[in-house]
Amino acid sequence: MVTYIYWAFVIFLALGSLYLIGYQLGKWVPALVVSGVILVVCGLFYYFYLEQMFVKRWGGTMTIELPEGQRHIAATWKQDNLWIQNYDPETNTCIFAEYSRGNVLEGRVKIRDCNPVQIRDLQPQTAP
Repeated sequence: MVTYIYWAFVIFLALGSLYLIGYQLGKWVPALVVSGVILVVCGLFYYFYLEQMFVKRWGGTMTIELPEGQRHIAATWKQDNLWIQNYDPETNTCIFAEYSRGNVLEGRVKIRDCNPVQIRDLQPQTAP
């Protein structure tokens, strides 16, 4: 919800600059430039700074695609960065991947010969 409010505000700013500079002052080229700059700056600000903050702190939404052939195990937040643990059964490797703001600094930790607990191993034992 907060993401929609942010983008509505950005569009309001862009259209407001078009109205004030372009329509009221009659200078359409500067109005288009200012509106374009507002959209680009606000888009980059959202992508590189606000996206994960909105998701973690204010209930925004974010979609992450699971790499093909891997199984998802867990996810956790470390400060404002999201860490996801996946398991690759073909290589028997656990992969911890960091999704940082703007995906600029992404950490990746691989644990070889990782055997996560399988659901079939967790079945209760019957009493004799």
